[in-house]
Amino acid sequence: QVHLEESGGGSVQAGGSLRLSCAPSGITHSTYCMGWFRQAPGKEREAVATIDSHGVATYADSVKGRFTISQDSAKNPLYLQMNSLKLEDTAMYYCAARLAYSGSWCNLKLNFADWGQGTQVTVSS
Repeated sequence: QVHLEESGGGSVQAGGSLRLSCAPSGITHSTYCMGWFRQAPGKEREAVATIDSHGVATYADSVKGRFTISQDSAKNPLYLQMNSLKLEDTAMYYCAARLAYSGSWCNLKLNFADWGQGTQVTVSS
């Protein structure tokens, strides 16, 4: 049973930085894909970034150059370093996992099976 727990959200002024963490447990498969998603009020959930078990990352165009996803191994936290935050980055952020998927299958369109409860990020002017 995969369990994911996010932390690190909060309030920050535009231009500031935050680092989100996601503590995983129960990931016993050697191949997996991890991702960060976000959902703003009244909007659909969108994929922000993914990283596979080989460390290959993909990013949504809206966050390229500003956000960095990282994870050393399945037993270590998944991180999302967010720099140069904008008002439109305000959302609930979720981490997600999908076992047995990596490489080209680990992308922003993958259907993830396991989800955390989310952590709120609020960017103000």
